[in-house]
Amino acid sequence: MPSRSSRPAAPTARRRSKALPREYFAPATAALMFGVPLQELALLAAAIAAGAVLTGLLAGLFGIGGGGVTVPILYEVFRVLGVSEDIRMQLCIGTSLAIIIPTTFRSYFAHRAEGIGLDDVVRRWTLPAIAGVVTGAAIAAVAPAAVFKAAFAVMTGIISAKLLFGRESWRIADDLPRGPAMLGFGYLVGLCSSLMGVSGGSLSNIILTLYGKSIHSAVATSAGLGIPIAVAGTIGFMAAGLPHQSLMPPLCIGYVSLVGFVVMAPISSFVAGFGARLAHKTSRRRLEVGFGLFLATISVRFIVSLT
Repeated sequence: MPSRSSRPAAPTARRRSKALPREYFAPATAALMFGVPLQELALLAAAIAAGAVLTGLLAGLFGIGGGGVTVPILYEVFRVLGVSEDIRMQLCIGTSLAIIIPTTFRSYFAHRAEGIGLDDVVRRWTLPAIAGVVTGAAIAAVAPAAVFKAAFAVMTGIISAKLLFGRESWRIADDLPRGPAMLGFGYLVGLCSSLMGVSGGSLSNIILTLYGKSIHSAVATSAGLGIPIAVAGTIGFMAAGLPHQSLMPPLCIGYVSLVGFVVMAPISSFVAGFGARLAHKTSRRRLEVGFGLFLATISVRFIVSLT
């Protein structure tokens, strides 16, 4: 007969990794906060804080603040914490979209003050982009994690190739197309953003520069488009994850970790300043190569996880 001190068996409904099972951190006598054992909550916050430091450093170093850095960092954090692989990637994407909301707002208003954004492009892409985000959230409600890993691997691979081998002289045309093609670009940016957990800046920058827009105008335009993408994506992934709430770590709303948002957003924003100062001492080409190699590594990492 088992003693009173023996730990309860892990519930069969939750498929967690053997790294850090919840029962190890949540004894029956543990103090609770919001119905969650304090020890488990502290572990989650500490792991995300450590990931936020690395995220902020890389984001500042490479000049981005989106999911290209946040998603892979969160993926490793949630893996170590034993979050089920069935929902881990979706949780990373939803949480990333929430984290980049304040970043996109701050970036948009900073670029708006300079008056260099393409407001007509933002207006024409916003509704199609939101439609793409809604499509991605709908996919998140039913698709396995492998779909999101594959999408992330493919897109980071494309962006990596552009950074490593692309040239400023590359052009498809001198101006953006009209009609359905223009709407299609907006939808594509929104869909890819919701499948990757990003604000769409990397992809929209590639499209705009290939159609003759300056990189400064492209970045400012992407910042304006990032706001509706991040907000709609966060709401969509919250709703998509509700049927899987029992598999989530503490304090999640659907596929969005509130702990991840509250802890990672301010820490990564603060640490990004140190990465930016380091970036100022490095040539643009070295930064492009460095970020390209980082994304290539992440792409390979997710491709390997699919096998």
